[in-house]
Amino acid sequence: MTPRRSADSDTLTFTERARRQQLIECTIDLISAKGYPATSLSAIAEEAGISKAAVLYHFSSKNNLTQATLAHVVAEFTAYIEERVEQAPDPRAAVVAYVRAMISYQRANRRHVRVITEMLLDDKGGTELTTPGRHDTGGRWQTLADLLTAGQEAGLLREFSTPTVALAIGGAIDSVISHWLLHPDLDLEAAADELVTFTLNAIDRRG
Repeated sequence: MTPRRSADSDTLTFTERARRQQLIECTIDLISAKGYPATSLSAIAEEAGISKAAVLYHFSSKNNLTQATLAHVVAEFTAYIEERVEQAPDPRAAVVAYVRAMISYQRANRRHVRVITEMLLDDKGGTELTTPGRHDTGGRWQTLADLLTAGQEAGLLREFSTPTVALAIGGAIDSVISHWLLHPDLDLEAAADELVTFTLNAIDRRG
């Protein structure tokens, strides 16, 4: 039996860490190009130029590897958003920064968008924790809801249900990105401008 490295091991060598990152990048490439179902361990091994047993040494299953891949993508995405939101001078500006960052990151990282779409947003049935589409995505817009609440508390935004408005803004962002994935000629920079206008019309104080 091939020995396996624990995903939580603190004793990985530099070479092992590099190999794990290579496998994650190969998984991103395959999911983005062929979809989650077609991304088998054998296909990942072939993409990486190693044996399937070598893949299993680092990740004990396809689910283990794809979950590590999703975690990597989400961490990169989250760090990008947080950096830009933290630079905003006030909560209202932070909401605008959030909307623009959501679009700009996805425009620059189409492969990552495909991974998130395949693993979180597509409804393909199966068990909640191990199959794409069965994850609870209700918390995806909690950061935006928190920014909206901060804007209300600062007296910069009108009173409204922050979870509902966060879902509305988030849904608009998702719709634009979904259309762009199918029609890459869509001007995402112009779309971001319209989304900001849409957002401010929804949240700004009247009069």
